[in-house]
Amino acid sequence: MIFKFNILPKNSKWRKTAMFFIAVVIGLGLFMARESKIASYLSDDPQACVNCHVMTSVYNSWMHSSHREWANCNDCHVPHDNVINKYYFKAKDGLYHASVFTARAEPDVIEMKEASQEVVQNNCIRCHVQQVTQAKYDGWLEGHNENRTGRQCWSCHKMIPHGKVHGLTTIKFNLAPLPTDQEEIVIPSWMEEQLKKE
Repeated sequence: MIFKFNILPKNSKWRKTAMFFIAVVIGLGLFMARESKIASYLSDDPQACVNCHVMTSVYNSWMHSSHREWANCNDCHVPHDNVINKYYFKAKDGLYHASVFTARAEPDVIEMKEASQEVVQNNCIRCHVQQVTQAKYDGWLEGHNENRTGRQCWSCHKMIPHGKVHGLTTIKFNLAPLPTDQEEIVIPSWMEEQLKKE
């Protein structure tokens, strides 16, 4: 027994109209996926984070930090307990960021939500477990042992890895970064002229 599901009769005048609108929806979806560089979000490339200009100041501060050599955005900001949880969190967080950015509702100062704070805290401990558990650090500050496990790491280490907290409108010359995978050094013309003078 073969079942055929045909919503619209073959000779219906609505069939062509429905097919047209389905094609338009699929076409717009593919166009938006291409324009938003959706495939880049599946990677661990930090350049994906600056597809939205809102993250430029955060990216630039990370580029000038010691963490740049050891950790990318996903090393700190997504869970690492399993692959499914990693991509689920990336999708959930990414869709939230995309909707806020698309609606132009981004705050001047970006702050982590509670779920993100938990993920970042766990990743700080995952990478720095030796510093958190070693007994030799206990003598430095009174109560430091309890503080290492009972507080968020950035409550003391505020400058790591993004430096001073800046709002989107407070950073002078907050330009989108150049790709980090370039081999040649790009020098602006004004700097080149200055170097020739010296």
